[in-house]
Amino acid sequence: MPQPTPRTPEQRRRDTLHRLEHDVDAWVATAGEGGEPYMVPLSFLWDGAALVLATASASPTARNLLANGRARVAIGLVRDVVLIEGTARATPATEISGEVADAFAEKSGFDPRKEAEAYHYFHLTPRRLQAWRESNELAGRDLIRDGEWIVT
Repeated sequence: MPQPTPRTPEQRRRDTLHRLEHDVDAWVATAGEGGEPYMVPLSFLWDGAALVLATASASPTARNLLANGRARVAIGLVRDVVLIEGTARATPATEISGEVADAFAEKSGFDPRKEAEAYHYFHLTPRRLQAWRESNELAGRDLIRDGEWIVT
């Protein structure tokens, strides 16, 4: 199967930002204290600097993020993927700003503030972000390294 021409780094960044702004769901992987992996689909909001995720405070994902503050997130398809490794800052749903919570609810169609059980929001700041479509885009797939965009 012939591969399409690889995108320029600038086009890859534009495509990645479009996906972050328009996609709704992601696969979120965390690890427990013993290193046991846990992965779950969650809705997200891109606020321009971080992914905003929400999950029940008692869930394994919340417990893992509260314990170690790290996650790996996959957005998109196998042949058009964005992978993010990041660090999370937690905010209980009772303390989240109305502006952030409203934007999250509007985008995801789900408002954790209205749930009976306790929820946390997590701002996941990318430390590393990679994006590629085909194997001919594997070289140069890093767009964020050490928390900084390396492609303008």
